[in-house]
Amino acid sequence: ALSPLAKEHPDKVGRCERFELFVAGREIANAYSELNDPEEQLRRFQMQQILQRSGDVEAMPLDSEFVKALEYGLPPTGGW
Repeated sequence: ALSPLAKEHPDKVGRCERFELFVAGREIANAYSELNDPEEQLRRFQMQQILQRSGDVEAMPLDSEFVKALEYGLPPTGGW
C-alpha cells in the first residue's frame, strides 16, 4: 500500500482518504485520514514486511506498540 497508515475511502475500493498539496512544484502538505482499525493496520504492516524483505527500502517496519494502542481505541484522526 502506498499509504499504509491511511484509512480506505468508504466509497472507492482501492483508494484511501489522502491528499497532497503542491504549490510551484513544492510539496506543502501531505495529509490523510488515519486508519484506526487494529486488525487492518496489523495486516498492512505485515504486507509492508513482505515488501521490505523484497528490497523495498521505503516499506514501513512492523510497529506492534502502535497496533496495541489501536486495540485500546483511536478516535478519527488526521495525519501529516
